[in-house]
Amino acid sequence: MDRRTHIIGLEAVLLDAMRASDVATLDGLLADDLLFTDHLGRSVTKEADLAAHRSGALRIVRLTASEQHIAVQGEAVFVSVRVALSGSYLDTPFEGDLRFTRCWMERAGGWQVVAAHSSAVV
Repeated sequence: MDRRTHIIGLEAVLLDAMRASDVATLDGLLADDLLFTDHLGRSVTKEADLAAHRSGALRIVRLTASEQHIAVQGEAVFVSVRVALSGSYLDTPFEGDLRFTRCWMERAGGWQVVAAHSSAVV
């Protein structure tokens, strides 16, 4: 299987894990040294992201992906995907249309997201 096809599959697994707050799966897919900037410009660590799922602070009700683009560049695979998202964070409802850009790299344990950025689609 080529890298592009493999990452398409991993993206589906990642989105399913996000929907279900499957911390074990997210832990394996996100690099320990993840660089993530959210749609408000905040840096979010892997542990902070996992903690939000683990504690129930983040609850995703709807997560629908569209407009997925994948680019293989050397050893990295970049994904840009539009996501319609709704749920709650700390019991405050949210709903938005976001675009995520993720960089996947193959590590000893398999492919992981090493960097990500999200921004609001306006």
